[in-house]
Amino acid sequence: MKAIWNGKVIAESNDTVVIEGNHYFPKSAIKKQYFEESNTSSVCPWKGTASYYTIDVDGNKNTDAAWYYPETSDLAKQIKDYVAFWKGVEVTE
Repeated sequence: MKAIWNGKVIAESNDTVVIEGNHYFPKSAIKKQYFEESNTSSVCPWKGTASYYTIDVDGNKNTDAAWYYPETSDLAKQIKDYVAFWKGVEVTE
């Protein structure tokens, strides 16, 4: 699977986990040069508290377009430190 934004592959892995229609990529699969930590967080009742990244490709920023769970509930252990995308990031094979 590949995550693409602004014409660049920003993550690539054969080891994604699909939950609620989202592909979660291992943190080791993201191209860190495109990711900036965000202060944004949100809470999912069954997964836990999500943290976000802003994606920056060639100076074009996509604020909070990736999220991950640094700590998860017992029900979501399989996505601890995995990264998922939205806000126009294309996830494809």
